[in-house]
Amino acid sequence: MACEYLSLEVLERWIVIGFLLCHSCLGSTQSCLDLWRAALRGSLYIALVRDEVLSIHKVAEEAFSSIKGYGKRIADIKECKEHAVANSGQLHRGRRHFLRNAVREMETILANEPGLLGPKAVYVFMALSFCRDEVTWLCRHSEHVSKSKYPEEFTDSYLAELLFLMEKLRRLVRRHQNILQRYHVQYLSHFDAQVLSNIIQDLTVCPEEESVIMSSFVNSLSSLTIKQVEEKKKFEFSGLRLDWFRLQAYTSVSKAPLQLRENHDIAKVMNLIVFHTKMLDSVEDLMVETSDLSIFCFYVRLLEKLFASTMEEPSMLRYAIAFPLLCADFSHASHPLCPEEYPHLQSCALGLCNNFLEEMAKQACTCILDASAEQRNLSEQLLPKHCAATISKARNKRTQKASSKKGEPERDKPGAESHRKDRSLVTNLDKLHLTLTEICWSLNNVTSFAVFEHTVTPAEYLSSQLETRLGRSLVRLAKPNPSSPELARPSEALAGVQAYTTFLVSLMHRIGLDTGRLLRNVLLQQTQPLDASGEQTLTTLYTNWYLESLLRQASMGSIVLSPSMQTFVSIPKEGEQTFSAEEFSDVSEMRALAELLGPYGMKFLSDNLMWHITSQMVELKKLVTENMDVLVQIRSNFYQPEQMAALLPRLTAAENVLKRMTIIGEILWFRSLAQEGLQEVFTNHCPFLMGPIECLKEFVDPDMDIKVTLSIFELATAAGVPCDIDPALVSAVSSLKKDSSSTEEDYKAACLLLVFVAVSLPLLATDPSSVYTTEIDGFINNIHCLAKAIIQVSAALFTIYNKNIETHLKEFLMLASVSLLQLGQEPDRLKTKNRESISLLMHLLVEESSFLTTDMLETCFPYVLLRNAYREISRSSALSRLPTH
Repeated sequence: MACEYLSLEVLERWIVIGFLLCHSCLGSTQSCLDLWRAALRGSLYIALVRDEVLSIHKVAEEAFSSIKGYGKRIADIKECKEHAVANSGQLHRGRRHFLRNAVREMETILANEPGLLGPKAVYVFMALSFCRDEVTWLCRHSEHVSKSKYPEEFTDSYLAELLFLMEKLRRLVRRHQNILQRYHVQYLSHFDAQVLSNIIQDLTVCPEEESVIMSSFVNSLSSLTIKQVEEKKKFEFSGLRLDWFRLQAYTSVSKAPLQLRENHDIAKVMNLIVFHTKMLDSVEDLMVETSDLSIFCFYVRLLEKLFASTMEEPSMLRYAIAFPLLCADFSHASHPLCPEEYPHLQSCALGLCNNFLEEMAKQACTCILDASAEQRNLSEQLLPKHCAATISKARNKRTQKASSKKGEPERDKPGAESHRKDRSLVTNLDKLHLTLTEICWSLNNVTSFAVFEHTVTPAEYLSSQLETRLGRSLVRLAKPNPSSPELARPSEALAGVQAYTTFLVSLMHRIGLDTGRLLRNVLLQQTQPLDASGEQTLTTLYTNWYLESLLRQASMGSIVLSPSMQTFVSIPKEGEQTFSAEEFSDVSEMRALAELLGPYGMKFLSDNLMWHITSQMVELKKLVTENMDVLVQIRSNFYQPEQMAALLPRLTAAENVLKRMTIIGEILWFRSLAQEGLQEVFTNHCPFLMGPIECLKEFVDPDMDIKVTLSIFELATAAGVPCDIDPALVSAVSSLKKDSSSTEEDYKAACLLLVFVAVSLPLLATDPSSVYTTEIDGFINNIHCLAKAIIQVSAALFTIYNKNIETHLKEFLMLASVSLLQLGQEPDRLKTKNRESISLLMHLLVEESSFLTTDMLETCFPYVLLRNAYREISRSSALSRLPTH
């Protein structure tokens, strides 16, 4: 029975080496000569040990050349070598092709009817042995055949399928081992035991010792029951097989009473029984014997080459998992190893397995991302910006007659790619889907497997690759050109991200991954400053861009805040190339930014904005310190015009103070717009959370502990809800306090800062840019941002020092009113050119603050002045829009 699945490679080796030693038989026995010539015609090399091979024709020719009368044998060797060189490659190629088809059919039948595994088990091991022989033959010859007229005969890009089918057969045997045991237990106890008993009884001569051994065989087999299988008892027949070897020894010596060569039936039945017992206790050993491919651990370069050719053959991609699984065979290598070689073999197997799976995951990931990019391009065609050309063309068709000249070529509309007249036309997306399906089928073919003591999970390689590369792809959506500082609009980047996520979710069942968890991990990383690989994220890109591009240009006067449109607006200047600020900061873009970055990303953006505010506050504090003596005198003599007139010229850097406060206001305005976007997104995504947060905020009152108030405001701010006191600003400003300075000194500096700003406001009237325009509902030089800066900075400062905010803002309102009213007594018309526009700042202060009211303003700044100012500005704006003659 063992000869049925005996390796042909072993037979070849026995024949070639045997007749090298017993060559006299070749001239006397025709059957021996035929065997020898067949072996020489089938191969060029035979294996000795590991990767050491024997060039059989060369060795045979050298051995026989020194023996007289062997010229005919040498001629036979040369003729066989020529035949082997010309035909052996094609012969074995045909065998591999036949085996692929035959084993595929066998596996399909057995998988559908696993009950056939019992009676047909020997055919499974025969198939495994034949496949193993062809794989090892190709392994030897492709490595050692250097020159050939037919090099393609010694390579095989379809070998992966044969390896995969071998693995499927082995897996099938392991899965249905219970069926094998049930069948062979009954076979041994009901048939083999009876046949052996009958043969023993028919023996004419049977010595006592041999009789005891054979009787023990019958007794052991007869005692087997199906219950042992059901109870999952472990079988052990190594003793029985050892007794059979002993019996063979007893009956094979000369002059033995019982001669085995005269009793063939005993040998046949016992060999059958040995095979049947192996089906009960040594199935795994038998699979190693018939299908061990650990020889590849000595042919690493060839294995890598075969894997590379498999990955280039689309039809073989689904079988590529056979190569990582092959590395598991290294752990039970049948070749002798030195103790010091074992760690090297282990690291080699793990390294190869890791490389194969990494390459498969990389190719699958590339397909996924390329297909996602295709979907994103299709999705981009639906963006509103692309409909302008279509609308314009439709309008022109209505208003103009058809021109006789040939017009512009018709542009394909979104969805045209889905219309195909012939299904055989394959698009790039079709190819990507097909390739992805094949690789993912391969990766998900096995959940996990062991390589030495390590458990390998193929799907995790794809998950890891996707997690790393998907993040980079999302970053490229925002910054397509890494060398350019330009970024895509948040709404466009968000549309791209949504296209990617929608496509990945649709692939969930195909790629066998929890894409929801994967996307959560990737998108969560994009809300942090750096991702898991230490690379920039969407949060970092957009935070830096808004700070370095939009807000920097706003501070230089190229961009203006428009409160009425709730956006920043670009003011193009000659010779300057700038982006359109409103395309990046309007309501929809802020909403998209909040959706893209999430609460964590928006907090990071807020923290960076506060850091820039902190740097401005440091400079403001320095300016206040430099002018502290003068400011103290101004505050104490504010209602004495003569002394004030003498003190004001002594102030230095008043314009610098206003400029820095304006920059703070611009930053706070941008943060306010971003917070509104976050609030809307948060309301849409988590309405059940927004209700309690807003309700909690309403319970805050002035008598509440400030720490509790700030905690509630911090919660509300994280959800985008606006608060009277900005906790982030409070935290940023409080970090400026030095250990060396006392609280009283810092509080004094805060009061004097408001004095400094109040007495500096009249200077704005001399600036030609300090003109209020109704188009943007603000000033060209962004000084309307001063109101938000003054109110929020004051609230933060006096919260830190635990002072009454309303009292200090009233004081500021009084100081600012007096300063602006004194402009009416200024004889120099240049200094009061924009007095009406500047007066509107008082109204903006009251509108911005929840601590101030119109009645408070009326007590110090007559409302009639504000009414006249608005009327004058409206008249000037109307006149400027009239056509010139």
